[in-house]
Amino acid sequence: MGTGSRSNTLVVPQAIGALDQLKYEVAQELGIAIPQDGYYGNMVTRDTGSIGGQITKRLVQIAEQQLAGQYK
Repeated sequence: MGTGSRSNTLVVPQAIGALDQLKYEVAQELGIAIPQDGYYGNMVTRDTGSIGGQITKRLVQIAEQQLAGQYK
């Protein structure tokens, strides 16, 4: 698994651009610089975890809003 390939498969592969955009937005809001070369090995685990945690929170919020709209 050390080849740098993703172990997670996306249900909607076309969403990869939106997820990357979200990653950069969250990192910028947190004041964390994402490496331009795509290598995260030099980043502090706390920073990458913060980015991932905030992305998850946002995705859950979006899903909750969509579900709330369906059941009104």
